[in-house]
Amino acid sequence: MSIIHRTTVRPTKLELLRTWLPARPWYHGSAEPDLAKAGGFRLDDPEGEVGIEFMVVGEAASGAYLVPLTYRGAPLEGAGHALVGTMEHGVLGPRWVYDGCHDPVLTAQLTALVEGRVQAQAQSVSDTPDREVGRCYTGEGPIGALGAPEDTTESTGFAVAGGLALRVHRVLTPAAADAPPQDTVGHVTGAWEQPDGTRTRGLFATLRAA
Repeated sequence: MSIIHRTTVRPTKLELLRTWLPARPWYHGSAEPDLAKAGGFRLDDPEGEVGIEFMVVGEAASGAYLVPLTYRGAPLEGAGHALVGTMEHGVLGPRWVYDGCHDPVLTAQLTALVEGRVQAQAQSVSDTPDREVGRCYTGEGPIGALGAPEDTTESTGFAVAGGLALRVHRVLTPAAADAPPQDTVGHVTGAWEQPDGTRTRGLFATLRAA
């Protein structure tokens, strides 16, 4: 169970992302982004060591982005290229923050979410399921191991055994319903807040034929 500590972090997550986001191939906003937290959810690490957050950030000039993040108490070996930055947590001390698509703990829990083996948790409240997160899986058997992540201008994709691909939608698009494309085998949907204060929904991840 993720425990949400009511404390300070320095620098803040948004401060880290203001520097990190403009260098991503899927980011289309300002070079000096005006960011706001717009939504997201958490997943639990079965070992209780790694914080897992799927954070939605809104950027005034270009819309909303999905940024999966992991928080670790020590550097993740071989993942220096995926380091977003470091922060000082008021309770947990130094934390290394990574692009979660490059962290095997997050990707394993994401596939578990698609399959329905774990439940999304509220972003800011301990031990509380997030009822706004939807998921579906129509495949047979476990999804299997993911290949190395590859960024595009809209998403981060992973090859999966059996001719499938898992796609994490980095650039979020509001959708009128949760219906995914017809060739989708699994998906995750979620909600976020638009600049005018209204809430909208869209696809966060899809599993489909490669």
